Amino acid sequence: MSASRIGQMLPSRSNGVFSRDKVLTIDTMNPRVKNVEYAVRGPIVQRAMQIEKELREGLKKPFTEVIKANIGDAHAMGQQPITFFRQVLALCSYPELLNENMFPEDAKNRARRILHACGGGSVGAYSASQGIDCVRQDVACYIERRDGGVPCDPDNVYLTTGASDGIVTMLKLLVCGEGASRTGVMISIPQYPLYSAALAELGAVQVNYYLNEEKCWSMDLSELESSLAEARKHCNPKALCIINPGNPTGQVQSRQCIEDVIRFAAKERLFLMADEVYQDNVYAEGCQFHSFKKVLFELGPEYSDNVELASFHSTSKCYMGECGFRGGYMEVINMDAEVQAQLSKLVSVRLCPPVPGQALMDLVVNSPQPGEPSHITFMKERTATLSLLAEKAKLTEQILNTVPGITCNPVQGAMYSFPNISLPEKSIKEAKALGQAPDMFYCMNLLEETGICLVPGSGFGQKDGTYHFRMTILPPTDKLKILLAKVKEFHQKFTQQYS
Repeated sequence: MSASRIGQMLPSRSNGVFSRDKVLTIDTMNPRVKNVEYAVRGPIVQRAMQIEKELREGLKKPFTEVIKANIGDAHAMGQQPITFFRQVLALCSYPELLNENMFPEDAKNRARRILHACGGGSVGAYSASQGIDCVRQDVACYIERRDGGVPCDPDNVYLTTGASDGIVTMLKLLVCGEGASRTGVMISIPQYPLYSAALAELGAVQVNYYLNEEKCWSMDLSELESSLAEARKHCNPKALCIINPGNPTGQVQSRQCIEDVIRFAAKERLFLMADEVYQDNVYAEGCQFHSFKKVLFELGPEYSDNVELASFHSTSKCYMGECGFRGGYMEVINMDAEVQAQLSKLVSVRLCPPVPGQALMDLVVNSPQPGEPSHITFMKERTATLSLLAEKAKLTEQILNTVPGITCNPVQGAMYSFPNISLPEKSIKEAKALGQAPDMFYCMNLLEETGICLVPGSGFGQKDGTYHFRMTILPPTDKLKILLAKVKEFHQKFTQQYS
């Protein structure tokens, strides 16, 4: 080693203080982390936060507030929590309240049952790594009810830190190999950026398959086949991920589509990952949620005994919207016994999911029943929340489709619209000159001029030459109308400016 190189490595004295180069630099850090991108909290959102600070400091803008429609954070957008859930969580957090008369008896009974299952009778204690036993049993009973009696073994249920934790854990199990043997994972485009981010971090190969925008973002079997065939030239595709109802595209896949996907996975020996966190968010007439597990078992033993499936649910979406508690579960079907032992080992490394989140997951799958004191209020709140979301889904579609140059598919489910936007060629050229994706340029201008924070379609993936943005339908109706009116006005102005 040269003397100069040794000199670079040794500490140097400056003004009597030793200094040396950083051990961890942008050049020495894990290169895979640098490949991770997460558009939902990307540059647009960072700029939105800066603008909020500027507004608080008195800086004048053409607007008085930032309206964030970039992320499915229901409570941040004003959705109210379910009373029963918060009552039980309060009782679990402060058991002294069990002695008070302000809570209904069914809420107290739920809290006592959960606390009895916790170490020391406290939600502050660690649980078993796979999750609290009685909660996993309740999840299994819920799945059986949902799927019309299809059996569910609690030993196949893993409680997770939101659905994201379960998804990343499964991807960790799947990814292996190098070069042409490296694991490929098929994900829908447009996709939820968790998938691309996790695959980048794990060094897996992202295998894109495109949803059919002309057919309301449905899955196309021929597209799956061609995508898989192309991928097999350079990697080893092992898994197929589906989000249903869809994020960011808001579609609800038909039962026939799900059957086709299961048959495809069986034929091609692919592990299925079904992200079903929006399973209660179905709005469009004629649409219905079908769980992959239910359809798998209804196809008979040829499929139900062989196709490997992991499905995911969460407390963060549907009518609950309890994102901050980070509750969720995954169920694994037909997993190799030795692999499942490795899965159990892997989840033990993170000790356990947040116990309050586990308690909340229990309440979602074991909600108040007819005859219990809280049932009427619970059903009223649940129905009102979902009905309002359905109204806002329809409103969003209708208003966006009145704007020349914007085309929005029906928001059949989930919490988002993903409209197609026509951009003038002049704006596309200007965006590229700035090193920006054209829809990023559009959304950044929208934010600066109106205070509306949306996510460009390029952050989710889209067909070349098409442009989109994702917006949630979560803002209160009056604010949503203002948002949509501003988008309409801005798009017309933007089109004229760059024409």
